[in-house]
Order: sequence, then structure tokens, then C-alpha cells
Amino acid sequence: MFDYPVVLTPDNDTLLVTFPDVPEAITFGANEVEALHHAVEALETALSFYIDERKPLPVPSILPSLPTVRPSALESIKLGVYSEMLSQGVRKAELARRLGWKAPQIDRLLDLNHASRLDQLEAAANALGRHIEVVLA
Repeated sequence: MFDYPVVLTPDNDTLLVTFPDVPEAITFGANEVEALHHAVEALETALSFYIDERKPLPVPSILPSLPTVRPSALESIKLGVYSEMLSQGVRKAELARRLGWKAPQIDRLLDLNHASRLDQLEAAANALGRHIEVVLA
């Protein structure tokens, strides 16, 4: 769902990592493994800017010739909840009301750097009329 293609470009003794769909995400690595590891962190940081600015998340392109990276599982769930909020026009205050929570709890729930609990994310998804499915692939 959030598999974003990356472009790896040799840059002196490193690999520059850029994202065609997320221009804010730029990083590098000494080799491909390190570059892709750093790419996840750069992607999560860049996508957090979209949440902070209440902007729609970029839709990942399908570019089979490029490797892809995705946010961690927890961050992907948060991004899914955020996307659903945007698609339904539900603001943070409304989600807090539906859950009986205070506004700062919603802020933490959508913060990609905060280790939210899965049960809290499930409650948020349910409040939006959705559910979380976990697949081990």
C-alpha cells in the first residue's frame, strides 16, 4: 500500500537515494543495503511532513524497474488511519470526540515518531468505520 519506488544514483563513493513520488525524501548510503535502510527513515520523515501540513499522501508509482521501500508496519498503519481521515473529511478533533480521547492523544497517534499501541490504532480505524488487517508475507 505504501511501497514507494526509489532511485539509487552513484554519487562519488556513496549512493544517493531519491523518491520520484516524495521529493522531500533524500538520503544516501555507502552501499545499496545501507542506502535502502536509510531510505525507510527518509521516507517516514518526509511523510510526517505531509501529516503535519494536513496534505494528502503521495500515491506511490508502480515502476517495476526500481526497488521499493515502505514505512515500518506501525507507521504504515498510522498512515492508513491518516489517509482515511482525509478521505472522510474527519479532522483530529472529530476523531478525538468519536474515541472519547483528548486532542493530544490523536496528535501522538498520528506522530510517526511515537510508538503508539496497536489497540489504539485499531480503535481509531474502527471509529472511522474501518479495520486493520495484518498479513505476514
